[in-house]
Amino acid sequence: MTALQQLFSRKMLICVFTGFASGLPLYLLLNLLPAWLRSEQVDLTTIGLFALIQFPYTWKFMWSPLLDRYVIPLLGRRRGWMLLTQAGLLAVIASMGAFSPQTELNMIVLFATVLALLSATQDIALDAYRRELLSDLELGLGNSVHVNAYRVAGLVPGSLSLILADHLAWSTVFIITALFMLPGMVMTLLVSEPHRADPPRSLREAVVEPFHEFIGREGVQGALMVLAFIFFYKLGDSMCTALATPFYLDMGYSKTQIGLIAKNAGLWPAVIGGLLGGLWMVKIGINRALWLFGVVQLGSIFGFAWLASLGLQQDVGVAELTRLAMVIGLEAFGVGVGTAAFVAYIARATHPAYTATQFALFTSLAAVPRTFINAGVGWLVEAFGWTSFFLLCAALAVPGMLLLLKVAPWHGEYRTTEGGG
Repeated sequence: MTALQQLFSRKMLICVFTGFASGLPLYLLLNLLPAWLRSEQVDLTTIGLFALIQFPYTWKFMWSPLLDRYVIPLLGRRRGWMLLTQAGLLAVIASMGAFSPQTELNMIVLFATVLALLSATQDIALDAYRRELLSDLELGLGNSVHVNAYRVAGLVPGSLSLILADHLAWSTVFIITALFMLPGMVMTLLVSEPHRADPPRSLREAVVEPFHEFIGREGVQGALMVLAFIFFYKLGDSMCTALATPFYLDMGYSKTQIGLIAKNAGLWPAVIGGLLGGLWMVKIGINRALWLFGVVQLGSIFGFAWLASLGLQQDVGVAELTRLAMVIGLEAFGVGVGTAAFVAYIARATHPAYTATQFALFTSLAAVPRTFINAGVGWLVEAFGWTSFFLLCAALAVPGMLLLLKVAPWHGEYRTTEGGG
């Protein structure tokens, strides 16, 4: 089967639906919720604290063994949890708009927290389902399709819902937004349950055995290298963009210019990069993709350093806007191809019997730089300045590339876990 035939296969269509269902609730928390609160005159300090609600995405590995161990009746181990969380998300999202941010903020905090917990739990189930659905050869393309659908889902709460809010009551906007969970629920009901391995026999086995299996398969040193790679591979890129908007403002660009260029030069190169990355992985394999796309990621950081070296733009014209678009577009393309290979690598490193727990653990570790380390980025910028900061980010991207020599050598692919090891 050619790469294009794989792209238009039934499995890839399923990955479109898993990505869309996964992305919608997260982007609601990131885009729609702050816009709603601000439009209702909630202060910025309070809105900023809502970012803490995203912690379930970092700690989801804590309850992921429950999804490996326990099977929801009727639909099976993966689809049962998928439908349960999707139905919960639809209900919670539809209900949120009924509360007043001025008088019932505590209820909104409660519902947003429940939404984040359900969304993180849905991610556990969807990641496990997708890993068991796709063969090792399909992981690269399937995960790139999932990631791109995830990004496109952000257009609903981040664009469509905001437009509707100018014409409809917020309660109606949230109900309409919630209805976009229905395609994922229909997909869950129509697909079949993949059976790659039997579930753990006890909760203790579900908690302990994923770690035992991973260390046994890789060895202690190998396991530590894999974990270090997952931590470091996107560290520099993540830090580089943590304060992207303040950086553009410091360079003299207006908020309108940043908004227009970032939306067009940011989203579509990432989507195109993700799809191209997936198609290339079919041809060259995940290992070589990690090398090539890692170089693109690293190069995009130097684009930021170059822009910073030009200093404050006193008069922003076509040339200055073109430079900004080039830097944003290259970084977005690098994120697109790099994330496609990275997620495929993480999926391939899991064992079918413990997919939920291992996948959740690896993705939680990958989120640590974004969640915690990026909190200190502002201090680094103030201490070193923008240009030196970006060069530091580039340096921090190198350890992840060097670890590829051990965890994903150019010649030869990582041994498969198909069929249970």
